[in-house]
Amino acid sequence: MKFSIALISGDGIGPEVTAWAVAALEKSVRSSGCSFDFIPLKAGGAAIDETGSPLPLETLETAKQCGAVLLGAMGGPKWDKGQVRPEQGLLALRSGLGVFANLRPAALLPPLRSACPLKPEISGAGGAAGFDMLIVRELTGGIYFGAHGRERIARDGGETETAAFDTERYSSGEIERILRVGYSCAGSRRKKLCIVDKANVLESSRLWREVGERVSKDYPDIETSYLYVDNAAMQLIRAPVQFDVIVTSNLFGDILSDEASVLTGSIGMLPSASLAGVPRSGGADGGTGGAHILGLYEPIHGSAPDIAGQDSANPLAAILSAAMALRYSFNMEKEARAIEAAVTAVLDAGLRTKDIASRDGDSGNERIVGTKEMGEAVLAALE
Repeated sequence: MKFSIALISGDGIGPEVTAWAVAALEKSVRSSGCSFDFIPLKAGGAAIDETGSPLPLETLETAKQCGAVLLGAMGGPKWDKGQVRPEQGLLALRSGLGVFANLRPAALLPPLRSACPLKPEISGAGGAAGFDMLIVRELTGGIYFGAHGRERIARDGGETETAAFDTERYSSGEIERILRVGYSCAGSRRKKLCIVDKANVLESSRLWREVGERVSKDYPDIETSYLYVDNAAMQLIRAPVQFDVIVTSNLFGDILSDEASVLTGSIGMLPSASLAGVPRSGGADGGTGGAHILGLYEPIHGSAPDIAGQDSANPLAAILSAAMALRYSFNMEKEARAIEAAVTAVLDAGLRTKDIASRDGDSGNERIVGTKEMGEAVLAALE
């Protein structure tokens, strides 16, 4: 059986890390009787240079016909000041594919305990296991997609000045569907779910709480809690082990997941899955249970143009994103776990890219390697 995957390598280090994700996918299914047909597509800065658009219509329409989309990264200073920017293509891609649920796992792997900036007694590294959370971010609503613009307003003295506005808007249906994704994932984990909002100030957050209180009744076996976003940001630093699944809005999820990524040792370690449906019980974080879900899979680290072409980018987040594609879009749990085990084995062996080297000066058996050597090591460990 052959599955199609849209391949958007993107900008900066995107092509470098995505190449190793492709290689891992191909090797992981070698003995399964399945194979992948990778369809190269343009989006982001590369598409602007070639077509003038950050998301050509052909890219979106082709991606919709594929089983999954594998994305490297979009953006860079080259396009920051233009009216047409790569990030517009990313938002349009997410919206066009209908991938409303962004899953970002953040766990402290045992080999990377020394790379975590927190004390062991806080991170959990001093015990049997470190923190292990999943942040579920609503991806196609909220302030990123609300009305926005600029206008001239009057001020004292009769003069005018420029004002800008961005609108946070959510419907009860948008909130309910992302909550159900979170509850589905929590059911396959430690059965704890925390809804993060700013209900003491924002009307949209008060709606999040109202919908949360209603939906939570459908999941009596899962412990539901609520935190204001400022407190949640503090708790991620103070006691990350308390979290299992966090569900929150587009803006808050963007910020909190980047904060959590630093605790894992490096943003270069975090994969993500953006799904167009609710996962069912089955996988490590709630697999598809046999149903196909269109997903967009990407590392969260960005394009890092300052290190592009230097063989120093960390390919592990891209490789782990490929594992998430196997789990959620193709129902290949065994193969997904094999990739994850290969990554852990390589880290256990002491291989490190610069971003995940020890922070405490105790390098132990660590050896700093480049993108190519790290990718090759994962393939060698993948059985």
